[in-house]
Amino acid sequence: MTTSELTLAPASGTRRERRRVMGAGKQLHAGPVTYVVLVLFALVSLAPLVWTAIAASRTDRRLAETPPPLWFGGNLFKNLQAAWEQAGLGTAMLNSLIVAGTITVSTVLFATLAGFAFAKLRFRFSGLLLLLTIGTMMIPPQLAVVPLYLWMSDFGWSNQLQTVILPSLVTGFGTFFMRQYLVQALPTELIEAARMDGASSLRVVWHVVFPAARPAMAVLGLLTFVFAWNDFLWPIIALTQQNPTVQVALNSLGTGYVPDQAVIMAGALLGTLPLLIAFLLFGKQIVGGIMQGAIKG
Repeated sequence: MTTSELTLAPASGTRRERRRVMGAGKQLHAGPVTYVVLVLFALVSLAPLVWTAIAASRTDRRLAETPPPLWFGGNLFKNLQAAWEQAGLGTAMLNSLIVAGTITVSTVLFATLAGFAFAKLRFRFSGLLLLLTIGTMMIPPQLAVVPLYLWMSDFGWSNQLQTVILPSLVTGFGTFFMRQYLVQALPTELIEAARMDGASSLRVVWHVVFPAARPAMAVLGLLTFVFAWNDFLWPIIALTQQNPTVQVALNSLGTGYVPDQAVIMAGALLGTLPLLIAFLLFGKQIVGGIMQGAIKG
């Protein structure tokens, strides 16, 4: 090998490294096809919500005509008021906020603690307990309706909110979800360092586990709140129209000889608004938490 070859080899490697670094620093730009696909997905996703709002602003007679209306009418606020009064949505909204909020907080807290235990702690039968936890996800909820109803009746909790809250305080999916996240996102060395500094188990959980699990906790909280808010099967069995959640209250709008479809759509729109508000208020924080967790991973 000549002196010139020895001189050119490092230079070539340096140029390659420089191009690689410069390429990594460039910002990726989406092409027109990407924007078209994203717009189509957005339109398809928003179509049911837009149609619900259009139907809620029309009369029942106009909805029965062909072709159906494709733009907003002038009866939106009238139908919203009728749905609010007929279904008693004031009490139902408050009940759903209590139920969904309590279930969300308890599920995120307990699932994070259980997920941390399965991910980083060593104890007897941990593998078996994890399999049993995953196994609960394979049981259809319909099978538990009768024994669960009898159990709640023995407690004397018929038509009370705790009947809906208690069975959903923690879920197997939440535990497994947090366990899978913490296995990768929480270094064992960080826990050992906190132990060596004299931190108790509670301080380790509060100052180490919760900050590391915050992105996954945000996602799990959002999913849990949406599921608890939209849950219909168990609340319609456990509660009555005197103490309903939103979904149970909306069920009363469909009763009668000739249900008013415009009022039903107005009630569905009212029942969806809290979820939309939650997405608007916390969507950026949740997406930011997901991206933070992806970067750490």
